[in-house]
Amino acid sequence: MHDFYTWDGDDLLLKVRVQPRAHRDEIAGRHGDSLKIRITAPPTEGKANAHLAALLAKELGIPKPNAGIEKGAKGRLKTLRLAGASREALSGLRERWGV
Repeated sequence: MHDFYTWDGDDLLLKVRVQPRAHRDEIAGRHGDSLKIRITAPPTEGKANAHLAALLAKELGIPKPNAGIEKGAKGRLKTLRLAGASREALSGLRERWGV
């Protein structure tokens, strides 16, 4: 993957490292070739995955069903597929996130 993201047609693939049970939801910056994201949800029964997908869908302005875990559903390192995300939205978020 180039950087922590790549494009597959119109779909954005984001490589992330997740820290569940954090004090607050936040994009914490880079972690190697991944984007580190802290989320408040616990890593049980898919709650953290659903919370992470919803958080990124909201950040990118896409419907929740368009965000899902592509790889790593049971680990901290994950690849998310965000269908319909725009390159302009990602560019703006990269500036805001400082990555």
